[in-house]
Amino acid sequence: MRFEKFTNQNLKKKQYDWVFFHFYLSFLFIAIIHLIEIVIWAVYITQIGLIDSGIQALMFAGSCYTTVGFVPDVLPAGWKSLAFFISFSGLFSIAWTTSGMIGMTSSYKAAWNLKHHQNDPTAS
Repeated sequence: MRFEKFTNQNLKKKQYDWVFFHFYLSFLFIAIIHLIEIVIWAVYITQIGLIDSGIQALMFAGSCYTTVGFVPDVLPAGWKSLAFFISFSGLFSIAWTTSGMIGMTSSYKAAWNLKHHQNDPTAS
């Protein structure tokens, strides 16, 4: 909502470059939030003693969170389902923020079209 508020103000003032700036800044914030979430999972895993190495915990949490699965399941017996919960949280968080970014592209496209002197901001 904050992006839309600033974008609408910038479009009214014909400050198209600020729309681009807010779009990329929002993308950066979203990426940072996802990285922080992975770090939180890694800290949790190391604090409860499931994985001793912080780097290994970070790689495991990142692998599960992004649902890529490039790191083998190194959790002890009885904790194997934790990988599912990390994956579940990451899958929905990434999907939610992706849909938000797709919604923001219409404002970006409108600013781009108006900046390049197209009469219809929704034109391709």
